[in-house]
Amino acid sequence: MRVGGLKIASHRMEVGIFFCLTLAVYYKTMAPGLTFIDSGELAAVATRLGIAHPTGYPLFTLLGWVATHLPFGPEPIVRLNFLAALLCAGSAALFYCVVLHLLSVVGRASKGSEEYPVLERAGALGATLLLGFSETFWSQALAIEVYSLHLFLLSAILLVFFRAILPGKNDVTTGERRWSVFAFLLGLSFANHMTTILLAPGMLFLYFAFQGRRKASWVRLGRMVPFLLLGLSPYFYLPIRAAQGPFFNWGAPATVERFLWHVSGKQYRVWMFSSTESAGRQFKYFLETLPSEVAYIGLAFALVGIIVVLKSNRRLFWGSLLMFAACVGYSINYDIHDIDSYFLLAYVTLVLWSSFGIVAAFRLFASRWSVPPLIWKFAGMCVAVPALVMNFGRVDQSGNRSVENYTNDVFASLAPNALVLSYQWDFWVSASLYVQYVRGYRADAAVVDKELLRRSWYLQELSVRYPWLVDRSKGEIEAFGKELYKFEHNLAYNPSVIQARFEEMIRSLIRNNIGTRPVYVTPEIEPEFTREWQRVPVGLAQRLYADSIFHPSELPVFKGQPGVSRERLEQTMHRLYADAFVQRAQYYYSMGGYSEDVNQALKSALLFDKNHQGAHRLLALVPR
Repeated sequence: MRVGGLKIASHRMEVGIFFCLTLAVYYKTMAPGLTFIDSGELAAVATRLGIAHPTGYPLFTLLGWVATHLPFGPEPIVRLNFLAALLCAGSAALFYCVVLHLLSVVGRASKGSEEYPVLERAGALGATLLLGFSETFWSQALAIEVYSLHLFLLSAILLVFFRAILPGKNDVTTGERRWSVFAFLLGLSFANHMTTILLAPGMLFLYFAFQGRRKASWVRLGRMVPFLLLGLSPYFYLPIRAAQGPFFNWGAPATVERFLWHVSGKQYRVWMFSSTESAGRQFKYFLETLPSEVAYIGLAFALVGIIVVLKSNRRLFWGSLLMFAACVGYSINYDIHDIDSYFLLAYVTLVLWSSFGIVAAFRLFASRWSVPPLIWKFAGMCVAVPALVMNFGRVDQSGNRSVENYTNDVFASLAPNALVLSYQWDFWVSASLYVQYVRGYRADAAVVDKELLRRSWYLQELSVRYPWLVDRSKGEIEAFGKELYKFEHNLAYNPSVIQARFEEMIRSLIRNNIGTRPVYVTPEIEPEFTREWQRVPVGLAQRLYADSIFHPSELPVFKGQPGVSRERLEQTMHRLYADAFVQRAQYYYSMGGYSEDVNQALKSALLFDKNHQGAHRLLALVPR
């Protein structure tokens, strides 16, 4: 088998070494446990075969389930984090083959010479390491998320696609077989993440540009459909498993209607293409972070590479530009904070361009000096050194247990058999799913996500998980459900009515249980939901009481420790720790002074956030 005239066997060892090298770096920097946002939910769903948040990610769930049952690692979350490292290392190895193929077929053809194959390998090596050690790509290798599998499938799709439209002169594999494999991989990729659609503009352009608009091209597309559908088959998992009532049945996609809602991401459409203001903000963020993403040097090589590709093969230039533009255009119109991973296709395209720039620079020097092949490969590796050095400290998760500590600190704040309302998904609620339902820790606590209560499937979920909770507020839940039905089915509804019934439902959940079990909220829960009760700070939560008397508690000792972080979510977590101490100090101060206790709490708050204005204001009022 050959790739662009080069025998695969001749560089198979390089691919293997490259895979082991990146895997070793990823393993060294891999997270030891749970991380932010969806880590806990995805790990719990994969371990117990549940249904993940839209679009469901069935292929990822099934692959994750296999990984959790392999005999290595102390627990499922470690195995899943290692799976992410394996997938990203595999993605980088496949990307090396993509780059080498394009350089050998397009780059060498443009020169009309076979003189510099070692430069192509050096360029492919440098560009691939540049991608592998870019901040966002590297971060996907360190903790469980769906994007590691997305990257692996993306690299595989690009390799098969480019070999199909630009076969090497000595390549003997039949084109039709490649197109069948391409369609199957494309379907698998859609079965993992719907942003695979961002490949469509560029790939459709390239397909017709190289294959022509003749009848045979359209017939081939038709022949690919069965293989595409076969790749999509993991989606059967969602309705089949949902009908069995699994743990965490997000969206309950057992019916056609709910299945379509789930796989189309209906719940998240409110954040898509919402305003030109948010698009401008996200685009500014992309431009600001792009140079550092590839350590500046990658951007410089990409600019040179764009010129080289434009001169070498205009069709490849316009096709790759369409991939880049489709990715950026879609992603900037998705108004979420954790947007970096949505730019991955743009980063991949950018590094693809940079490979041509690296080879162009190497060729300039090679025309003047005779350099041994090993030196060129070493030079290629050196291209990625700035990215490795710059991004190591940014992405390294090897000692990061902040989410684990925060989750345990919240649970430590709760009395036995507690009911707690929260919407700290990124820091705690997601992680609590894994901690409670995989590790079996604090299974006595009933954790309710206040924002998910706005969804009918979640009310069904709670009726299975906590039937006593739903039964005691059945009337209020049904009243809210009638208005919610109108909202979910795009019928006319009164926003003030649905909000009023939502608030009354939550108050009923509190009112009907506060006499039989301790009830808590986390601080972000708005005051209108708890106006009937006193909120008493206890650790990272606030316990609700039906009286107005003073309720003392011990000054909390948290597992989470103060520190400096550039990561947005970790900075917010530090602020939450500081807020907890300040709220406790304010409570003690308002209930009678207790200056020593107040002072101690405020000093602890300033360790987590030295600029906390509330802490400084109260310190000025408290006797020393």
